[in-house]
Amino acid sequence: MIVSKCPLRVSLAGGSTDLLEFVEKYGMGSVISFPIDLYTYIFLSYNTNNVYRINYSKTEEVDNIDDIKNDVAREVLRYFDLPPVTAVFTSDISTTGSGLASSSSYTIALVAAVNKLLNLNLSQFEICKTSLSIEHKFNPLTGYQDLYGCGIGGLKRLFFYSDRTVSKTLKSSVFTNINMYLVNTGTIRNSNKILSSVDFRKANKLLKFVDEMADNIDDKEVVYKILNDAWHNKKKISPLILNDKIKLLDDRLFNDGRIKARKLCGAGGGGYFLILSEEQIDDDDFLKFEIDNSGVYVGEF
Repeated sequence: MIVSKCPLRVSLAGGSTDLLEFVEKYGMGSVISFPIDLYTYIFLSYNTNNVYRINYSKTEEVDNIDDIKNDVAREVLRYFDLPPVTAVFTSDISTTGSGLASSSSYTIALVAAVNKLLNLNLSQFEICKTSLSIEHKFNPLTGYQDLYGCGIGGLKRLFFYSDRTVSKTLKSSVFTNINMYLVNTGTIRNSNKILSSVDFRKANKLLKFVDEMADNIDDKEVVYKILNDAWHNKKKISPLILNDKIKLLDDRLFNDGRIKARKLCGAGGGGYFLILSEEQIDDDDFLKFEIDNSGVYVGEF
């Protein structure tokens, strides 16, 4: 049996500039992001019963790949033209509509497992590139950052061009003195509806925050300020990023003296808030995490 795990991801600045339409319009997008030590997992093995068995929140047993309802499983297995297999999907936290790129994380984990099963010897970067092309088959609004942000370890700045993606490692030492948390909004959203409403002219202004953060990544006070400023500006790029429930939580977090910086992860509209603090926060709704430096990992048992 092949077992793979892929981190979820958090971005600090530049979200929405990684969308294909933005890159085509402006020539480049850029994001600062890192994977976190919360994971999706895939357990993959050949199925001797000659059926495709896919286990996630539901269980599917079908004779043909095209009949699989799980988008990730169907498109990955179809891409590699796999014979009947059993694939089990699971994760460390609830990932539906999380804003942590869970669909991309699952896609990478499954591609990595298939890579091991078939001895294809794809690199991490090639796994991410392949996963992006696969995910675009069922979700054309998937951002470039989701795949490369999850699959490649460490803090990095990603540059997205129409013909290539470039990853530049950034120093992460400043984060050793910062406590990072996720706070669930309790709201599940459809990211595609939000992403379709993004005003790219306003999103283009977010690139200056990426430049500034990359230049000052070793200064935590500047990181706090940029993260807060970028979140303030991101709220302007779509009317769907906030709703009444999220605005109340955003205001509560803003007024919490323990919190240095915050932003809503992903497209907005729900999912998790990212929180930066210099204090140990033990509240039940604060989930602590750290940067993952390894990216997607595969083992065999």
